[in-house]
Amino acid sequence: MAGPAPAVAAARVAVRAALADLPAGALVLVACSGGADSLALAAATAFVAPRAGLRAGAVVVDHGLAPGSDDVAARAAATCAGLGLEPVEVRAVDVGTEGGPEAAARTARYAALAEAADAHGAAAVLLGHTLDDQAETVLLGLGRGSGARSLAGMAPVTGRWRRPFLALRRRDTEACCTALGLEWVTDVTNAPDGPWRRADGGPLRRSAVRHDVMPALEAALGPGVAQALARTARLLREDDDYLTRAAADLAARAGLGEDGEVDLDVAELAAEHPALRGRVLHLAATAAGCPPGALAAVHVAALDALVTHYHGQGALDLPGAVTAVRRCGRLNLSPPRSARGQ
Repeated sequence: MAGPAPAVAAARVAVRAALADLPAGALVLVACSGGADSLALAAATAFVAPRAGLRAGAVVVDHGLAPGSDDVAARAAATCAGLGLEPVEVRAVDVGTEGGPEAAARTARYAALAEAADAHGAAAVLLGHTLDDQAETVLLGLGRGSGARSLAGMAPVTGRWRRPFLALRRRDTEACCTALGLEWVTDVTNAPDGPWRRADGGPLRRSAVRHDVMPALEAALGPGVAQALARTARLLREDDDYLTRAAADLAARAGLGEDGEVDLDVAELAAEHPALRGRVLHLAATAAGCPPGALAAVHVAALDALVTHYHGQGALDLPGAVTAVRRCGRLNLSPPRSARGQ
């Protein structure tokens, strides 16, 4: 008897590897939108999980951003149940506006998935991001002038979030669904003429990267651009993991504790490479209360100047009402007054 189609087999192999470390009886939840990526993931998980002694369910998040989204969510949930996943639930969310439509939808989606995982005691939540998504993420980070952490893209495992398909192409998940007779929907928000637009009327960044930038790069550089970008992400993630551990060691030596007020040894910081020092200063600023999203490279550079180019400059104001000042060979970052009294 013939085996599964190559795309189906590849999806199952990827999921099997992603679940290999989970204990018998653990529950995994698939985040399913009804698109090809997440349906292929749901089908592969439904096949692999019981054979690995695991339980598998699904969560469908209805963002309510397009007409008929509740029907799309209901069909996705029915498909997941038909595949044998249990439990299966639909969670409707209210999407805010902070950070723009893409960021707001992502925040609402992850919050709903986390709540579902907590409610069901899930050991892991599987996300359907593919190699193409990874390549787009790297390009978006490059366009923002981000550092290695952003260019490293999405990790295969981050806490309970797992991304088994980072080595598969979007066309692979579509081929998987076709082979299994699964009908998928195309997310209209990702279309170049979709309902989400920038303030100037243009498509959102990821949509523009997907439909304009990536094809242009393929035309200019030849095939293999997506794979090269994903490979870059993997290599940078290895470097970033090493630097993160080294920065944690330096932070401990410099005196970064877990309480609100941060007081660091300037000499310890000044003796180290800027790559490590910048990471420690970023850690120190967030530990003192700076919102990570508001802390920019210019703030870290200003902190670094207090360490390496000190000439008597006064206190530095940072996001989140955090204050940094150098005195007596120490760099002190104080949280807002309201936080100090807690």
